[in-house]
Amino acid sequence: MDRTLVICKPDAVERGLVGQIVDRIERKGLKIAAAELRTIDKETAGRHYAEHDGKPFYDELVTFITRSPALVMVVEGPGDTFKVLRTLIGATNPKEAAPGTIRGDLAIETGENLVHGSDSPESAEREIGIFFPNL
Repeated sequence: MDRTLVICKPDAVERGLVGQIVDRIERKGLKIAAAELRTIDKETAGRHYAEHDGKPFYDELVTFITRSPALVMVVEGPGDTFKVLRTLIGATNPKEAAPGTIRGDLAIETGENLVHGSDSPESAEREIGIFFPNL
């Protein structure tokens, strides 16, 4: 099984959309291998967003992801799971995300776009290690 990391960000939890997001993932035929509702601390957020450190939007990313609980999940599928999920999630900018995608249907702002999904197998491995080190 191929694994990737998905985060239902604080805005998804605050808006009560986690159930719909998980439903879409499961209806696609993917499986939730691990999940935890947690408030992500600044240290973990810093490790997760390390590639953005020094960029103008870095502090906003960390402030947003740590503001309230998020559902962090490991999702499994038969292969290239990250690609399947990225397609299901939609473009980073919800205004450009296709109808039928999570962001296209449920989000409006880039800064609060509901979901994070790993963008490569290498990112998935690194991110799973950050959030689920014993998995």
